[in-house]
Amino acid sequence: MYRPSTTTSILLGILSIIVGLMALAWPGITVLAIVLLFAIYAFSRSFVQAAHAFRSRSVGPVLGHLVLALIDVAAGLFAVAWPAPTALVLVLVLGIWAVTAGVFEFFAAFRRGEGAGTRAIFIIGGLVAVMFGLVILARPGIGALTLALLFGLFSLVYGAWQIAFGIELHNAN
Repeated sequence: MYRPSTTTSILLGILSIIVGLMALAWPGITVLAIVLLFAIYAFSRSFVQAAHAFRSRSVGPVLGHLVLALIDVAAGLFAVAWPAPTALVLVLVLGIWAVTAGVFEFFAAFRRGEGAGTRAIFIIGGLVAVMFGLVILARPGIGALTLALLFGLFSLVYGAWQIAFGIELHNAN
């Protein structure tokens, strides 16, 4: 079983706080970093798809995986060449995902056999996700910066929690 060490938790907390402060200080650069991470992800997926293509034994899967690899390369190149439109598209996808997930979560509350507490959590979670998605979709340009700022705040809170956890681990030992 994995047990985090005191030092690891505190260092992770400090790193998270530094990243959070950087995201809050430079949200535009944070958005660019997220776009570049997406590009790296797309390029990585293209290698995986190509590997699947060369491992397949019949023409259909080979062609399909090669087409997916080319689409991934194109997405990565687009992200690197045009980061602003890529950030906008990523924000729009996030907004659509949040609205869709929220609607499904809301309706999941009315499944047969759900308790009142579970039902309330599903309803509240679904409504919050829908509202978040609609806010992001209403102003996607501001949404990208807002996401960067929220990431910064999350990193600060997570970092503080990791440091407190590391101190608690130290005191417990």
